[in-house]
Amino acid sequence: MTIQADLGSRADPLAGNRLTLVLGGARSGKSRHAEALVQTWAAPWIYLATAQPSDDEMRERIAAHRSRRPDGWITRDEPFDLAGAIRDAPAGAPVLVDCLTLWLTNVMLAGRDVDAAIRELVETCGGAPRPLVLVSNEVGLGIVPDNALARRFRDHVGVLHQRLAAQADRVLFMVAGLSMTVK
Repeated sequence: MTIQADLGSRADPLAGNRLTLVLGGARSGKSRHAEALVQTWAAPWIYLATAQPSDDEMRERIAAHRSRRPDGWITRDEPFDLAGAIRDAPAGAPVLVDCLTLWLTNVMLAGRDVDAAIRELVETCGGAPRPLVLVSNEVGLGIVPDNALARRFRDHVGVLHQRLAAQADRVLFMVAGLSMTVK
């Protein structure tokens, strides 16, 4: 599905910050902060949601996220093809991806080629012709996971974050609702 929108002319209040990576722990304020960043550009704002409503609790989380966003957001559920969804967004429209760790989980559990998916996403983000804000959980600050799947996930997300951070104009780390500039 291609998202269509009348973008008109827009000023770029964050010129030079085309690619922003927002990292942090669970419930650190990443999503709210990322939404506020995107809303500094003119609407419409594109929200690429990676969560899948697999149970009642996740459905409630998704509904809470949607309900707090004002008019002007166009939401597209995209659990797998983030690179394609970013490419399909209207030129110039700011895009928020929330979140990369759920996307990576989806890719891994579906048995897809994780390295190829990461490579395609990193290449797409680096060349995106629009403001792009990516949200992801920093999972490498805790203990070493006790199972192989969780260790592979932690390793893949670490590589993903490093590759995106290298390309990003700005990297933010969220703690207790506060943003710290890393880059």
